[in-house]
Amino acid sequence: MAASDQVSDVLVVGAGHNGLVCAFYLASRGLKVTVLERRHVVGGAAVTEEFHPGFRNSTASYTVSLLNPKIINDMRLYEQGLRVVLRKVDNFLPTIGGDYLLSGSGGLTRREIARHSADDAAAYDAYSKALEAVVRILREWILRAPPNAGGGFADILALLKLGGGLNRLQIEEQRNLLDFFTKSAGDILRRYFGTDIVQALFGFDAVVGNYASPETPGSAYVLLHHLFGEAAGVPGAWGHAIGGMGAITQAMAKACRDKGVEIVLEAPVEAIIVEKGRAAGVVAGGRTWRARQIVANVHPKLLFERLLPAGAVAPEVSARMRGWASESATFRMNVALSELPRFTSLPEAGDHLTAGIIMAPSLGYMDRAYLDARRDGWSREPIVEMLIPSTLDDSLAPPGQHVASLFCQHFPYQVDGGWDARRDKAADHIIAAVDRYAPGFKVSVVGRSALSPLDLERRFGLVGGDIFHGKMGLDQLFSARPMLGHADYRMPLPGLYLCGSGAHPGGGVTGAPGHNAARAIFADRRTFRRIR
Repeated sequence: MAASDQVSDVLVVGAGHNGLVCAFYLASRGLKVTVLERRHVVGGAAVTEEFHPGFRNSTASYTVSLLNPKIINDMRLYEQGLRVVLRKVDNFLPTIGGDYLLSGSGGLTRREIARHSADDAAAYDAYSKALEAVVRILREWILRAPPNAGGGFADILALLKLGGGLNRLQIEEQRNLLDFFTKSAGDILRRYFGTDIVQALFGFDAVVGNYASPETPGSAYVLLHHLFGEAAGVPGAWGHAIGGMGAITQAMAKACRDKGVEIVLEAPVEAIIVEKGRAAGVVAGGRTWRARQIVANVHPKLLFERLLPAGAVAPEVSARMRGWASESATFRMNVALSELPRFTSLPEAGDHLTAGIIMAPSLGYMDRAYLDARRDGWSREPIVEMLIPSTLDDSLAPPGQHVASLFCQHFPYQVDGGWDARRDKAADHIIAAVDRYAPGFKVSVVGRSALSPLDLERRFGLVGGDIFHGKMGLDQLFSARPMLGHADYRMPLPGLYLCGSGAHPGGGVTGAPGHNAARAIFADRRTFRRIR
């Protein structure tokens, strides 16, 4: 080891939210932890940036719900300055005509459904009961490593604990769990609801960041994945972090530094050093950093295809990771607005403008958007969710003006002519789509930032533009994330761990992979001390 090498107990590659969570828990146990970040700012995809003079917004991830409450409390994020406010209405589904649907707390969802269908309102109670039991089981497993196929006694115990949780479910609840893991969202939602816009209210979550139709088997699980969170202490609610998503990761960085974590910015990791068959350090910015344990908060394909040297893992592992499916067909925009939009179906200003505004009024609409993208290159009528966070947070825009997030599906990674040539055309197409629901929206746009799937890959390391670090399909979930035999955050190279969204439980700003990876590292350090 050269005298100039930088030495820590643990190195974390990437200062996204999961890397910061992992670093915090490691440092809380007295370990010397260094985090190396490629960009000039911490946060990964959870950052707030100015995109037009005087206008700031969350650049990629854009809303709060899935961040685990245990992590919020352990890191004391509210004491670090984080403030989260709830949407006044959860969701608003406009149409181009006069119909609309709202959802929210205090019985709003049921009243709105009843306004459309008494039968659907009655079925909403049964649907909510089915969801509640399934989501309860999922929440139990968020902060646990899944059973590791091919593992030892500890994994047998984990499997038994899982079985114990399932045995607490009634037989119909077990059937519902199986349905949500295997069926399409359309299959399940049509079982309960007969009205297009009501089906769309729940079906939208099945295609968020999922390059699929709501009729695709397994899409019901993606719907579930968006339901196990909470905001401001309210289960299932969605909220806004004052100052944008970057406020979350800035608070996390403060918590880390309070524990002695060293965070080094503008230090892109070029390679992981492998010596004597184990990860021993990294090369970053021309310098060598060493540690007994290396934690990768990066996309699995980046880890296995770019950072690890050839031959570091078995050929079958490399081959499997080359086949890791990674594409969410997401196009992400921020727009600066001179005024609030006026929707044809609900034109007056009101609490509905604080909601997630979902422009996709039926499952059929969502299915066509997917089929169009497969056939024509992108959706002729895209699925768009708009948030206007400046209705809740006046720090983001000049007085009287606003910022809006546009999260859009489906825009595949591969497009004729390449995204550098097609980006502006796609952005114009999306704005025109919103303008059909809210005439005058187009002329209110005074500035914009458009991120194609390729831009998401370049800026945030989201290979294929996949916001989840890999598709959330049945073959890439739970014990198969990122692969069978290595779902416990320990990668197939001693001393190397994965703490990003490519590990269980998957994507979203949860912090759970970082929390769980830290537990695996603690366990291994105890074992190492006993052996030594």
